[in-house]
Amino acid sequence: MFDDILDSRNWAPVPPAFWGLVFFVLGTMVGSFLNVVIYRLPLGLSVVTPPSHCPHCKYSIPWFLNVPLVTWLMLGGKCKNCRAPISSRYFLVELLTGLTFFAAWYVFAPKSTVLALVYCLFLSGLIAATFIDFEHFIIPDEITIGGAMVGFVLSFLLPSLHYQTSMVAGLMSGLLGILVGGGLVYGILRLGKLMFGRQRIELADDTRIVFSESAIHLPDRDIPYEDIFYRKSDAILIEAKRLELVDRSYATARVRVALVAGELEINDERLDPEKCSHMEMTTAELVLPREAMGLGDVKFMAAIGAFLGWQATVFCLMVSSMIGAAVGLALIVFGRRDWSSRLPYGPYIAAAAAIWVFWGPAIVDYFLNQGSLPGQGTGGF
Repeated sequence: MFDDILDSRNWAPVPPAFWGLVFFVLGTMVGSFLNVVIYRLPLGLSVVTPPSHCPHCKYSIPWFLNVPLVTWLMLGGKCKNCRAPISSRYFLVELLTGLTFFAAWYVFAPKSTVLALVYCLFLSGLIAATFIDFEHFIIPDEITIGGAMVGFVLSFLLPSLHYQTSMVAGLMSGLLGILVGGGLVYGILRLGKLMFGRQRIELADDTRIVFSESAIHLPDRDIPYEDIFYRKSDAILIEAKRLELVDRSYATARVRVALVAGELEINDERLDPEKCSHMEMTTAELVLPREAMGLGDVKFMAAIGAFLGWQATVFCLMVSSMIGAAVGLALIVFGRRDWSSRLPYGPYIAAAAAIWVFWGPAIVDYFLNQGSLPGQGTGGF
């Protein structure tokens, strides 16, 4: 019976526009849930309880005020109870997920209803990862490791996900995708760390710098901690000629500061950075951490490989680098970023993965011109 329900031929008698509308509405509903995931998951909160509520006044939102797209427009992007603004991100995620579900259904349902549903699931994960990485510069393990596990299982249950006909072949393709995707990005991460993992800022002799509760204050600018520290491995290294804390001072000192890891090392002494509200020193050089990718990106690419296979991970790596470079350059040109600012890389990987889902094999076939790769459906009933 279940197979009959998912058989595309049994859906065909109903006008395609109807099913397109159904999947768009379903996508907006899933998008509403993704908004909960995007907000709560990075904070370590349950995505199930409590029910949806205003983040400002904690007003519990009744079902009739929780209609995707409609409610946000009807209330003008404000809470019904306290009138505090609600981010346009909520509307954007619902609309984007709805359009994504519609596209996945239109392109893949003629070939396989199950395949269309799996791609809807995969693309939902990409959307959640994108917005979380934009806001927090992390991709939670629930999405990356969880996604890799789900993709691995689905590779076995649905071998056509990797253009295979047997479950064993599908399983092996999923495993290879995990190994190549994760291994490729991890190798680049380690190489990049070795070659570009430090940014040296040379200063005039005896330049005075101050560490306050929120930023490093240089003579010509301030560097917020949030622009430096976002992984446990991120640390500042300084050779100070003179160092002063609230309760002590040092004539010379080797200083290492890693706020995310909760570490402050002065020579051979370990202190709690939370208890050091003020620190100033004189130095001629500041060494800041710098990474283009993190372990979250490694796990994210492994999850993509589990769903799409190793070829997709190579494609995603190349295309995401081009997208990232174009976006970064545009932000610099328009004055929205400087050269040293960090940008989340996960969204570019997600964009490249979405491109692969809909057009990847055709793009590769076009450039390589070596015959047809397995098609991914051309859409329409």
